[in-house]
Amino acid sequence: MADVTDTFPITKISKSRIGEVDFTKLEFGKHIADHMVLAEYKNGAWGTAEIIPYGELKMSPATLALHYGQAVFEGMKAFRNKDGNISVFRIQKHYERFTKSLERMCMPIVPEEMFINGLKSLIEVDQAWVSDVEGASLYIRPHAFASESKLGLKISEQYKFVIMTGPVGPYFNKPFRVKVEDEFVRTAEGGTGFTKCAGNYGGAFYPTMLARQQGYDQVLWTDHKEHKYIDEAGMMNVLFVMNGKIVTPALNTALLAGVTRGSILTLAKDMGYEVEERKVSVDEMEEGLKEKTLTEAFGVGTAAVVAPITEFGIHGMDYSLPVPDVNSFQQKVKKKLIAIRRGHEPDVHGWNDIITLS
Repeated sequence: MADVTDTFPITKISKSRIGEVDFTKLEFGKHIADHMVLAEYKNGAWGTAEIIPYGELKMSPATLALHYGQAVFEGMKAFRNKDGNISVFRIQKHYERFTKSLERMCMPIVPEEMFINGLKSLIEVDQAWVSDVEGASLYIRPHAFASESKLGLKISEQYKFVIMTGPVGPYFNKPFRVKVEDEFVRTAEGGTGFTKCAGNYGGAFYPTMLARQQGYDQVLWTDHKEHKYIDEAGMMNVLFVMNGKIVTPALNTALLAGVTRGSILTLAKDMGYEVEERKVSVDEMEEGLKEKTLTEAFGVGTAAVVAPITEFGIHGMDYSLPVPDVNSFQQKVKKKLIAIRRGHEPDVHGWNDIITLS
């Protein structure tokens, strides 16, 4: 079978920067691999995607994305498996979500072949950046933005699609202290909360900054109407263990359908847990903390996989949970998911796309 790189024009960098990287001390987002995928949309169609050296893109100060926010992205990971090949986790699911984000932002759909084969080709070219150091992985950032230069308020007629990657280490995070937000909102039903668009993140900075000034690490968002129901934790989905069940807010247009969230819920069922996707009220959560029927809480996402939550600020009162140990659900499911991604456990759900290296 021919390499997928055969279908993409490739211009290779003259000298790799990989020698600058200490793979035993990786900082998230600090290093970008040597190459990137670039494609442009104009005159109603996407042009040919190319793999070129990673570098700056020329753009006008009047670029529409900078003014009106047409910009979306995905966050994915690839892993070096025990056989030396590379697995990319749930490409199809990420492509589907990327497509939904583009549709909601009135942006042209990136062809599936361009997204998937371009991503695989890029990883083949930069395969040396996928480290076999314990806990390391390759973070993948596909994104698209309006590139037309015009100040008028309009839907852009020109776009750029880029995929870049970079090595990241294990996400060792201390347990989170979260403030249950009862004033600000991240998004609202009917809005763009289910997408990964740039504005969702910029709009969350201010309330998160205020929460940190009060001694918390992140915000636990609540619904926009009454601040009565839990939405998300920071920029991650949130899960609870309540009365021995795995409970998480049901998805709606205000919540991101996290790929890690969906994977963990599937694994929870495989492990024999009862799973409930439903509204979770602040009152129910507070009562569970008081009565100790809520025994675990954690955020889930691509970067951290699992981020334990052990402190809650609710209406001026603080509540605590014990730090999860190796027997907790969140640590067991995290270990299982990592093992599947790296080929140490069978991939019974077909989540891994394997890039076989010669």
